[in-house]
Amino acid sequence: MTHFETLQEIYREARRRLPLDVWDYLSGGAESETTLRRNRHGLDCIAFRPRVLVDVSDIDCTTNFLGVKMRLPIALAPIGSLQTIEKGGAMTAALGAKAGGIFSIVSSVTQPGLEEVAKADNPTMFQLYVRGDADWVDDYARRAMQHRYFSFALTVDTAVYSRRERDLIKRYVPAGRRSAGGRDWQAALSWDTVKRLKDLLSVPLVLKGIATAEDAALCIEHGVDVIYVSNHGGRQLDHGRATIDMLPEIVDVAKGRARIMVDGGFCRGSDIVKAIALGADVVALGKLQGWAMAAGGVAGLARMLDILEIEMKSAMGLLGVTRLAQLNRAYLHPALPVTSPHAASAYTHVHIPTPEY
Repeated sequence: MTHFETLQEIYREARRRLPLDVWDYLSGGAESETTLRRNRHGLDCIAFRPRVLVDVSDIDCTTNFLGVKMRLPIALAPIGSLQTIEKGGAMTAALGAKAGGIFSIVSSVTQPGLEEVAKADNPTMFQLYVRGDADWVDDYARRAMQHRYFSFALTVDTAVYSRRERDLIKRYVPAGRRSAGGRDWQAALSWDTVKRLKDLLSVPLVLKGIATAEDAALCIEHGVDVIYVSNHGGRQLDHGRATIDMLPEIVDVAKGRARIMVDGGFCRGSDIVKAIALGADVVALGKLQGWAMAAGGVAGLARMLDILEIEMKSAMGLLGVTRLAQLNRAYLHPALPVTSPHAASAYTHVHIPTPEY
């Protein structure tokens, strides 16, 4: 799959390969898809302020996150039912991350399970949807530690299951939800759960789905190690804010006391540069990960990361920076968008088919 020269080609190949129901599951959002579109709109409303006459002959995109050395400040976000997008599922993601010098995040509602994915022998984060009582949760935590997952993420923005109308219209039920019981346990999550997990875990605790400064402050109060800024890719609460718009207030509250991850609409190397400039440590990719997997499996993921690195280095060099640590808000400026936002509006040279329901 090294023949891909652009991310747009990866997107187009994924659209060609995936059946409509799986495509819509991966690429769609909740209800009116306003939150999904705002993720792209927020990124498109940020312009760059470049500096010139800086020696940029040696640009380095590497970083270190929780002791994991990374080629790029990128992770593969947890996606449920990955095995319907590409038959290797979470193992393909782990192997793609390994090939690209980054880490993946294994969802508790995808296949194969955490024990099998651990055999990929690459730093991996485990992410849990709660479907049982305290003993059930603690069992997952112990298994993740036993299999050397370097961190443990609890998703906290799914107390109520969203209405994803692309799926509802076609009566499509994703694989991860066909036998999913115990949703009341997810609805009953509280900061008491966070405290218990923090006391149990010997690895860093991540809370995924933080969207406000107020909850970021509570994360700090409870000793959370990583604040994962997310609106679930626009797939949960409709009419929410873009994650890039949430990011500054959360970074300001954290004040370096927790590491910061973010996802939501990131489709370009320049998008990642914007997030790092606003204070994120790592950007997680959801839809783009799925498109790359569908387009070419492990090789598709590896090529996607190669292209993102090229785009990041291009943006950094033209901004006049050579290291991620040099990026800050001084390189950004508010701007008006020039395209109508949708999940792939960063790709302006591909035809977007109209879904046929």
